Amino acid sequence: MIPLYLAGPAVEPVGVPEMRDFLRLDHMDEDALLGALLKAARLVIEATTRLVVLEQTWRIALERVPADGVVRLPLAPIRAVSEVRVFDAAGAASVLATADWRLETRADPAKVILSGAGLEATGGLEIDLAAGYGAAPEAAPAPLVQAIRLLAAHWFENRGDGPPPTEKASLPLDVAALIAPFRRLRMG
Repeated sequence: MIPLYLAGPAVEPVGVPEMRDFLRLDHMDEDALLGALLKAARLVIEATTRLVVLEQTWRIALERVPADGVVRLPLAPIRAVSEVRVFDAAGAASVLATADWRLETRADPAKVILSGAGLEATGGLEIDLAAGYGAAPEAAPAPLVQAIRLLAAHWFENRGDGPPPTEKASLPLDVAALIAPFRRLRMG
């Protein structure tokens, strides 16, 4: 299963002006750096928790339809599936009717359950979906937003320096503590 990133959030959970205030900066000289650090911090938090903070569009590609017809989605939370495409042996795509699949979001991980023509595809399938807590920064869980803010601040203050001798974790301890309840662990 290959998740392909199609489109990111329209805004970051923490804006540059907010981050400038958080760091108590009076100037805009480093706004480009702050923007890059905020985006990088969000990506690290998303990778570590396996959660999508703000709404993004993804495509899940599979070379084969699972024998049981259940596609477990590697992203969360899933907001909607916009389209499911199946491929025949020659590689020709066709959009699967919504009667031939359903989205189950109460499971973790969320799943797309195929039926009918979805089970007959011989050349794989693609699922286009939207994932994330919402489109606006207010939709993101406060602890994840604070973790992004703290990680970006940590990187801003420690540019290229190694971790402090007291810090052995890959993430600062306060950031790791904030995201711990949100981490989706892999089983098996």
